[in-house]
Amino acid sequence: MKHIHIKGLEKPVSKLVMGSDFFRLNNPHEVSEILGHYLAIGGNTIDSAFIYCGGESEQAIGIWLDEMGNRDEMNIFTKGAHHNEHGPRVNAEAIRSDLFTSLERLRTDYIDLYALHRDDLATPVGAIVEALNEHVEAGRIRAFGGSNWTHERLQEANAYAEKHGLIGFTFSSPNLSLAKANEPFWAGCVSVDEQALRWYEAQQFPLLSWSSQARGFFSGRFSPEIRDNADIVRVFYSDENWTRLQRAQQLAQEKGVSTIQIALAYVVSQPFPACALIGPRSEAEMLSCRDGAELVLTAQELAWLDLSAAIV
Repeated sequence: MKHIHIKGLEKPVSKLVMGSDFFRLNNPHEVSEILGHYLAIGGNTIDSAFIYCGGESEQAIGIWLDEMGNRDEMNIFTKGAHHNEHGPRVNAEAIRSDLFTSLERLRTDYIDLYALHRDDLATPVGAIVEALNEHVEAGRIRAFGGSNWTHERLQEANAYAEKHGLIGFTFSSPNLSLAKANEPFWAGCVSVDEQALRWYEAQQFPLLSWSSQARGFFSGRFSPEIRDNADIVRVFYSDENWTRLQRAQQLAQEKGVSTIQIALAYVVSQPFPACALIGPRSEAEMLSCRDGAELVLTAQELAWLDLSAAIV
């Protein structure tokens, strides 16, 4: 499997990052089996978060790492400082509290990739950067980034870091998919638009995309007439996305692959370091992801899928 490099990490990050929002303490066999399939295709990075499954996701990963004895071979990507019922929590106290809890759950003394799960525009970026640097200096974090941070805020934070001789954000984890979101899937979520894509390319800034396959939009389960999934209808149903789906189907037929593999290839073929977070639940789905990630789409094909070029 291909990899990208993220500043601050010794190990490269595999182009496919294994999601764990279904890892629980009552399904250890499934967790072990899926992660075994993931290792078999060459993956080395597991995504989690403080809030996933009420904390069980991180705990399940920690148990698996202990059983396998392979902590140093894996990149652990987890997130904290998500808002709660009282509102935003992007501050030094919340970051510290969530990070220490995540370290305990994961049974490790460091996180390879640590991201702030949300942003809070009311909090100055300087205070956030300084808080994260404290944990890098203490060895608790190797690299930090923003999940659901706009490129403008990332740029602002890194300008502050450079001015004050601090470490800045070295990766980002927004939503990037061939299907463009009409509105955020959840409050505070960020999807990459055309302007952001140009910024990522110009900066060559690493991106780890969640919902990289648009939550199954390209699986064949959806059509304009099927409206039984309110969230998918709300977020992804649009004339432009149906055209993108048709083009992905056409390109898939020409290449002899599946439509959803084209959607995955769209993410990992971007002209900047890009990885896709995936959530396969079987070996067959895992192999499909592997094959999709091995596809390389040309710049013209990417533009055509994005409705910004003539038919290839």
